[in-house]
Amino acid sequence: MLQELNHHKDKLERYIGLEKDFGDLEALIELGVETCDLELEHEIKREIKRFSKKLEEIKLETLFYGRYDRRNAIISLHAGAGGTEAQDWVSMLLRMYTRWAEGKGFTVETLDILPGDEAGVKSATLLIKGFNAFGHLKSEKGVHRLVRISPFDSGGRRHTSFASVDVMPEIDDDLKIEIRPEDLKIDTYRSGGAGGQHVNKTDSAVRITHLPTGIVVSCQNERSQQSNRTIAMKILKAKLFDLYQEEQQKEIDKIRGDQREIAWGSQIRSYVFHPYSMVKDHRTDVEVGNVQAVMDGEIDEFIIAFLKLRAK
Repeated sequence: MLQELNHHKDKLERYIGLEKDFGDLEALIELGVETCDLELEHEIKREIKRFSKKLEEIKLETLFYGRYDRRNAIISLHAGAGGTEAQDWVSMLLRMYTRWAEGKGFTVETLDILPGDEAGVKSATLLIKGFNAFGHLKSEKGVHRLVRISPFDSGGRRHTSFASVDVMPEIDDDLKIEIRPEDLKIDTYRSGGAGGQHVNKTDSAVRITHLPTGIVVSCQNERSQQSNRTIAMKILKAKLFDLYQEEQQKEIDKIRGDQREIAWGSQIRSYVFHPYSMVKDHRTDVEVGNVQAVMDGEIDEFIIAFLKLRAK
């Protein structure tokens, strides 16, 4: 809650600052009109450009409205068709996302990595910590295609490789299972079977029904009704936690969507190094000619275009 509060304070301060900048810019334009000063005109153009950039950053925040957008992101990369070339491609994407995250001020933790047989990485999982990390990176989910002259091909031939990127929000598992008394139906009954004279002659066994879910638990092993009730409640809490995890997994599967084959025709973005230089996102049709800049982590243009497309 404190983290969210600080975020809102920061957003408010930036809005107030933007409002002040707008007033200063208006005053500067009025002065420029009165004086017809050429130097002032250049300054106005610079200030308009700076103001527009700040405005776009604030407008971008309105695109993060998903339930999990504000959370940390878990990003998994897997080599697809292409052998060693594809594994090298995964290592390149790994570097790209790490550079992007560091540029955003996010923290990157490597959760798991499986090196390639000869070079590169077969698979890797990163935890990227930062506000709206998942909101940004959810646009990267899908198959990424690389076209280049392979450094692993002695004949210098052009190769096409594929890698899949899966992005999930980090879900807190430190849960407190709250059980309301009015949601419980508690029955007591006489224990059956072996257990001694006292166990068989008193209503010490306990059956608890959780009415909202229909889960039924019971315990009759202990001598006292209170002991059986305590154990039954522990069992109920464990079952409710399991149920929560199942529902959570369904929600995650819903977010993840359909998984596609890591091969030709299923890519969301193509990175072409040869015979020309271009990165193209096939969902938004955004194209960038500077491939090296993209591989150095400059992927915001693709992310923003995807978020705007989804917001329509």
